[in-house]
Amino acid sequence: MPRFNPLVETLAAPPIPSVFAWGKAYDGRSGPMIDLSQAVPGYSPHPEMLRLLGEYAASRTYTGYGPIEGEDSLRHAYAEHLTETYGTALAAANVHVTSGCNQAFICAAIAIAGPGDAVLMTNPYYFNQETTLAMLGIETRFAACDPAKGFLPDIATLSAAITPDVRAIALVSPNNPTGAVYPPSLLAAIYDLCAARGIWLILDETYRDFLPLGAGRPHDLFARTGWENTLIGLYSFSKSFCIPGHRLGAITAGPAVVEQVAKVMDNLQICPPRSAQAAVATALPLLTDWREENRREIARRVEALLSTMAGVPAWRVGAVGAYFAFIGHPYGETASATVAEKLAREAGILCLPGSYFGSGQEGYLRFAFANADVATISLLKDRLASFTLG
Repeated sequence: MPRFNPLVETLAAPPIPSVFAWGKAYDGRSGPMIDLSQAVPGYSPHPEMLRLLGEYAASRTYTGYGPIEGEDSLRHAYAEHLTETYGTALAAANVHVTSGCNQAFICAAIAIAGPGDAVLMTNPYYFNQETTLAMLGIETRFAACDPAKGFLPDIATLSAAITPDVRAIALVSPNNPTGAVYPPSLLAAIYDLCAARGIWLILDETYRDFLPLGAGRPHDLFARTGWENTLIGLYSFSKSFCIPGHRLGAITAGPAVVEQVAKVMDNLQICPPRSAQAAVATALPLLTDWREENRREIARRVEALLSTMAGVPAWRVGAVGAYFAFIGHPYGETASATVAEKLAREAGILCLPGSYFGSGQEGYLRFAFANADVATISLLKDRLASFTLG
């Protein structure tokens, strides 16, 4: 019998394909499938984005290896965008481009922790981050988020969960899976906790561009003196530019972190996809208005979901924001996977079980509502109202 790395072999299979398999069994009885499973932009890329991707992909300039840290053009363009977003000066030296935000997380994790170290996560958590740590031999600690408080982390709970082996707290805001948006004051308090305890704060802001209208700046952490010794920011270009297949993300950190990440990246991929970097570097300042309209569209989808769910009060909205809603199902102790599978097979609603995101989440389902337009979201009301486990 062949032998495998037990840290990999003991992981569960990737969850999204199993959910898609449930959907294939749907016979269409209630109408077209409503896909609320994987977080995929529910609208097309801008035509200029597609033109740029084609132009740069056809250029010989980008067929060879590029800088490990990313193309200079994108690092500078993104640094300017960060400076505008956070209201404080950030430079290209603070940016390391990666092949997607999942790769940004694995690079950051390897750079700051090793086997026997631990990272503290919230519960519920983003499953790819938990499995990344598991396969690296990095332990995970968990701090439960109270549903009654909208699944926002509690400072006292986080503090109590920091054991001597914890090297970092990993957060996602707006959150995946709950959609909860962490207020700047809460992020500031968590940052202060990390700084006081001498650990890193890894802050995944993949969905930063879809904060609620009028939310203002996400936080002021990059303006703090000495932030480079505490904060590592993560980001994805996939959602904002509707290009998840091109796999582009970024790390924002101090130059010392960028230097360590480059060592990791050189062994993972050597360099991120070059032509896509060039296209995004050009598109970043050009498509500002288009991206803002997409934020408004996502806000409309949030309102549509809240209105729709109000019509089926047995189903509870635990939290909602950006791309996701964490929906409480009305079936008590029934396993969330059982509910999700039957929703897919019989009601044509494809979503993820809460159990995929941590222990104690059996009563919830994750709806990636940003995948669907307002008209499609409104179809949930009748389907949920008529659904029974039976």
